[in-house]
Amino acid sequence: MESKYLINGNGNSIGNGNTSLTSNFAAKRKLEPMKEQNCLKKPNYSPINNKNLLTNKRSCIDQERKALPVYHCRQRILKELEANDTLLIMGETGSGKTTQIPQFLLQAGYANSGIIGITQPRRVAAITIAKRVAQELASNVGETVGYTVRFEDATTERTRIRYLTDGILLREAIADRLLRRYSVIMLDEAHERTVNADLLFGIVKEAQQERRKYKLAKLKLVITSATMDIDHFGRYFNVKGMYLEGRTHPVRVLHTKEPHEDYIHAALVTLFDIHRHEPINHDVLIFLTGQEEIEALAQQIRQLARINNSGPSDVRVFTLYAQLAQSKQLECFLPVPANTRKIVLATNIAETSITIPGIRCVIDCGYVKEKSFNASSGLDLLKTVRISQAQAWQRSGRAGRDAPGICYRIYTKATMEKFRLAAQPEILRANLTATVLQLLALGIDCASFDFIDKPPAEGVESAYKALEQLGAIKAGSITTTGRWMAQFPLDPRYAKLLLAAPTFGCMEEMLSLVAALSSDNVFIGHTDKSDLATLAHAKFHSKHGDHLTLLNVFSTFQKTEKPKIWCHDNFLNIRNLNYARNVRNQLAEISSKLNLALNSCGDNTDAVKKCLLTGLFDNIALLQKEGHYLTLSGRVKAKIHPSSVLHGKYKPQCLIFTELVQTEHNFLRQVTEISIDWIEEIVPSIKCILK
Repeated sequence: MESKYLINGNGNSIGNGNTSLTSNFAAKRKLEPMKEQNCLKKPNYSPINNKNLLTNKRSCIDQERKALPVYHCRQRILKELEANDTLLIMGETGSGKTTQIPQFLLQAGYANSGIIGITQPRRVAAITIAKRVAQELASNVGETVGYTVRFEDATTERTRIRYLTDGILLREAIADRLLRRYSVIMLDEAHERTVNADLLFGIVKEAQQERRKYKLAKLKLVITSATMDIDHFGRYFNVKGMYLEGRTHPVRVLHTKEPHEDYIHAALVTLFDIHRHEPINHDVLIFLTGQEEIEALAQQIRQLARINNSGPSDVRVFTLYAQLAQSKQLECFLPVPANTRKIVLATNIAETSITIPGIRCVIDCGYVKEKSFNASSGLDLLKTVRISQAQAWQRSGRAGRDAPGICYRIYTKATMEKFRLAAQPEILRANLTATVLQLLALGIDCASFDFIDKPPAEGVESAYKALEQLGAIKAGSITTTGRWMAQFPLDPRYAKLLLAAPTFGCMEEMLSLVAALSSDNVFIGHTDKSDLATLAHAKFHSKHGDHLTLLNVFSTFQKTEKPKIWCHDNFLNIRNLNYARNVRNQLAEISSKLNLALNSCGDNTDAVKKCLLTGLFDNIALLQKEGHYLTLSGRVKAKIHPSSVLHGKYKPQCLIFTELVQTEHNFLRQVTEISIDWIEEIVPSIKCILK
């Protein structure tokens, strides 16, 4: 039988679907003893002069900096920025723009009158880059260089270079539209075009104009990216762009011969063929779509590695995704022991900004999870979609950061030619409710805001309508409730739940539930022990549905004295529960500042369910005689998601859901039974729909 998957030029294949994965392991290598998975061996330093060590390290860092392409453009960059308030720089991967330009600005005196702020779309990038720059400047993080991400502020009054997520800067703009504490703002990874980034383009541009108008200190703006449409940005900011060459090594790109529906299995087979044929020091990066896929595949790899090795495994598996604890996110950047291959499973978080040392092989599944909003139905859809061609090249480039590499694409060349050229800006497909609220909190009317790409009118109208129903605006103007909602770093619907909770006497419960909803899945589905996992999860099941089940899990987690053991025994994800705990602490702090009453409803589950209606009233579905559900908003046919505690057991006449997930079918995810009579009582504005 001919192979379905070509992995190299001479036609060697990695299986036809029937190949045993376990046979693809290399022969046992000489290994250094390891006690547990993912442990890190401490370097064994010989007793030599520490001063010489530091001098040599300093010299190496200086040599690395001077070898970067951007280093030779220092004078040109500073000259251009002196002549212009805005500078566009398109720098190829490896040019050094993100780490070096802020240092050029510091040395040129730009930090004398304010902070140099550099935004990143993701917290892991903000943290790792800040640590690298602090090392280059021979200082500790929090001194000259610091970072601010959600739940962590590693800055002091002495900090002059500050790396932060775009969401943090956006929230600062709500308090100060002119961003007075900054002398320079550098918006990095502009090509990602997140909603927050698009808002910052307009907000910082306006801050520059206002500062000039009132003769305040100038605000310099530097926009950098590897792949942005520099002509489009140039027209928006009315400036010309600069181009920086990169420093990357050649990457050999290989496509599958035939399409693969099960890209996870194809990635697994590809991985172990790499493990059999490529040198052990060639680390592997696998791009997948989300946490569940990543954790499931990580578990499979570890199990297969144990089957084929009588002693310690010669692979170390690391995961990287947005909801992962910061300490865990950083583990993949550390070296692994000798004779060991590092395998990193990541979402598109690893596409740009960060460089994971040692990666020589990339496996690209060709998909990404994308949230989109259907304005006509009023529902958010979570879909797995094809990446763009630009994203595909970004992913392949990860294999050539340190040395020549190989990228294995789990899709054909013909398939890639059908990919869109670049990812669609998030603002053109996202639910704009939170965006409009943020702008209104800034005193900006969405209709007059200077967007780089104007969002669809239908989406803006839908956002205004939703905010009016939530009580955040009245006659187009923001209300006191709206201003309070804007204080929470949440979807406005969740913020409304917290503001309504004291009235229903369930503030403690709602803080916990909203925090848990803000995290990723807390349940672990164990392939080998599925019956045990199901039995463990059943202890928390609520007959009312998933929201109360989630509340049971989080409330018990908060009380347990040994959370790590408890989570292991109950097949629960401690990382996601810890993240939810951090979110809860932050929300409780904001609630306290707003003087919201902290009360509890005890066992009165109806109070929690009624409160859910105040924010999720757009997410109501009614059971039809044919057996499916019909959403009130948009009249979409859907089924209860298989992960629900109600799936296959009970179909309530009326339920509320968190989101609509669209795969081969429409599924209602996280559902809870409600009484149809409550709708008219709590949300009288939609009673006409019921009739």
